[in-house]
Amino acid sequence: MAIFNLGSINIDHVYRLDHFPAPGETLGAREYGQGLGGKGANQSIAAAKAGARVVHIGAISASADAWVLDRLNEAGVDTTHIARLEHAATGHAIILVDEGAENAIVLHPGANRRLQPDQLALALSGIGPDDTLLIQNETNLQAEAARMARAAGARVVYSCAPFSIAAVREVIDHVSLLALNEIEAAQLAETMPGDIPVPAMLVTLGADGAEYRDLVTGETTRQPAFPVKAVDTTGAGDCFAGYFAAGLDLGRDIQEALRHASAAAAVKVTRRGAGDAIPKAAEVLDFLAERKPG
Repeated sequence: MAIFNLGSINIDHVYRLDHFPAPGETLGAREYGQGLGGKGANQSIAAAKAGARVVHIGAISASADAWVLDRLNEAGVDTTHIARLEHAATGHAIILVDEGAENAIVLHPGANRRLQPDQLALALSGIGPDDTLLIQNETNLQAEAARMARAAGARVVYSCAPFSIAAVREVIDHVSLLALNEIEAAQLAETMPGDIPVPAMLVTLGADGAEYRDLVTGETTRQPAFPVKAVDTTGAGDCFAGYFAAGLDLGRDIQEALRHASAAAAVKVTRRGAGDAIPKAAEVLDFLAERKPG
């Protein structure tokens, strides 16, 4: 069993502010930091720290940023299929975090959208029925990857963020599990009314927790959020999705996978950063040991 993740890799530039700037307003940042992020990298790190075998498929600049690969390797992610591209910048994000721990993000995709089809085909040549493919909307070749994975019998987990109805329509026929937050779920319902043609949906609801909707049986499994004092919510949804995918890969049932994912996200938001702030499995177990089952 393994998780293959066609995912973005970004360098995060994080600015901490008293409040978000209004149009035309210039603000001085209280703090600045740099770290590893991108929805794909975050999900790979989360799944690897949860205990799954993770193969990341993506691209960064050939000219610099080798520390990015080091950080992924340290988390336990296989970086063999991360391409180093000439004349392309590593993807990066400008992240504003206000005093209430909410964030606003500007993203430049860079190398994330420059992966070539032959590189993808080589990376997915070993995927099989016991494996999982993760995809998001921050790379190219999502539809091609989803088709290859489903043809091989693998599970396909799709985080449709940043939300794009065109991207959803391209991949939806090959998706096993659609993962999205409540805002994205509302956007999907508005732009694609009626029955969503996927077997299941995983919806994160912020302070209200998360729910897994089995669209075949009609059953919904709910998990309340663990109350914590948030410091930085950046990457919390990616942490949740990566841990949940790892839970399925490791053979946990839906309720247990939800509980571990919710605990991981709760620990993550008490720390600053994105991928660097995702907890290890042992830390999640310690967190759960201190709380009654939710």
